[in-house]
Amino acid sequence: MSNPILIQLASAQVHFRGATLGKELHFTWQQGEHWAVYGDSGKSLTGLLETLLGKTLLHQGSLETPFARDYTEQQSQAGQVHSFRDLIALVSQDYPIRNKAGLQNFYYQQRFNSADVHDTITVGSYLQSIPTMRKGPWTVEKVAELLRLHHLLDASLLMLSNGETRRLSLAAGLLRQPLLYLMDQPLTGLDQESRAAFGDFLAACIQANIHVLLTTTSSEIPPQITHIAYLKDSQGLQTWDRKQYDPQTRPSPIHSWDLSPILPILSSYPVYSGPVVALEEVSIRYGETLILDRLNWNIQSGERWRLRGKNGSGKSTLISLLIGENPQAYSQNFSLFGKKRGSGETIWELKKPIGFVAPELSRYFPRNQSLRKVILSGLFDTLGLFKSVTPEQETLALAWMEAFQLQGLAEKYFYELSLAQQRWALLARALIKKPHLLILDEASQGLDEQQRDLFRNTLQDLLLRIPTAVIYVSHYEEDVPPCVNLELALS
Repeated sequence: MSNPILIQLASAQVHFRGATLGKELHFTWQQGEHWAVYGDSGKSLTGLLETLLGKTLLHQGSLETPFARDYTEQQSQAGQVHSFRDLIALVSQDYPIRNKAGLQNFYYQQRFNSADVHDTITVGSYLQSIPTMRKGPWTVEKVAELLRLHHLLDASLLMLSNGETRRLSLAAGLLRQPLLYLMDQPLTGLDQESRAAFGDFLAACIQANIHVLLTTTSSEIPPQITHIAYLKDSQGLQTWDRKQYDPQTRPSPIHSWDLSPILPILSSYPVYSGPVVALEEVSIRYGETLILDRLNWNIQSGERWRLRGKNGSGKSTLISLLIGENPQAYSQNFSLFGKKRGSGETIWELKKPIGFVAPELSRYFPRNQSLRKVILSGLFDTLGLFKSVTPEQETLALAWMEAFQLQGLAEKYFYELSLAQQRWALLARALIKKPHLLILDEASQGLDEQQRDLFRNTLQDLLLRIPTAVIYVSHYEEDVPPCVNLELALS
């Protein structure tokens, strides 16, 4: 006798963000099963999770949720507003930060401004505010211990690193007291230690009778997973019991975009000779917390550096100094391109020779900005395009869109794009102004396995053709292009 069905998707034709997820989707999730799903497209994987939540349009087929039948009957009899979604937690790849007034109106550099930090609620207050529709075993104390958040409970949300924010979102999901826990790429942004501890987190969920389903890459399937699915865009879902899964059934690797549309641009990159970064005894402190302690670092023109360290080690704070977003820069002894900070340069003069890519930038563009405008905004170092551009600049943007196969999406709103499309647009935005220094802060974070390979290979091809210095931040060794051959490790 088979186990009871929790959720069943039958003959479903799903439309998500303008695309169809396979011809027909069939998926049955039974009691005792814990799933990992990988696929050709991160966008499609997100669409599958949204479908299981009942938040996509089904042109045919059905979604059944028998796991919630008893709950919905009880709530109906009690006259309470309810949904099967009350029993599901979803950790997405977007975790918005709001201020104490409940407004999501932060701009990027506020993360590093100690005055603005006080306008954001603390980790502890945020966890206390998580709504739940049912009683359960999880408390703030328990989730803080499980996800190593105790030392951060009094910290502002704005002060968290990417990995710490990811752990916070996992904790918040547990506080919803779910029966089903959906996680979209939960391992992204986690350092090696946190990725290793993720198995303990899953084990605790399973022990508490929570059924889990996560999207991931085929190379990062935790041992607690019992069943595996591969979502192929054109064909739908292929599923296995873990015992029958063949690891060779993975997406075929792809190499690189065709760079021919931008070869004339790459051949005309300016050559800068001289020091790029010079840090001397740099220390950054927020309140009683010392983030960077007497750091020394020198980067010369054309050098390619990897910057690594655990979550919370100060990587993002260091990057914020270099891109002019941290007000403590003026009290430190360091120079960029041979000019000491605080010597009279404007913020725009500072930013002009630096290209910057980070996943969180995507959250700060106004919703009326198209893909084309986002790329062109790189010429002016603004989060959005707010001035007229020349025909030559339009041609330049088109060449980058053609190189990354984005030209058909030029007028599509940036927020409507898939995660991978946004990331290629941000790379084009950073490179369109021909920077002397390119900073990539977890630039391929959240991409599916194929897109990460494509990003690394394309970046390698680009960097072999231009003299730009590089700082590459990544927790994943396999994401770092081979030409990045120097390293700074923060502890």
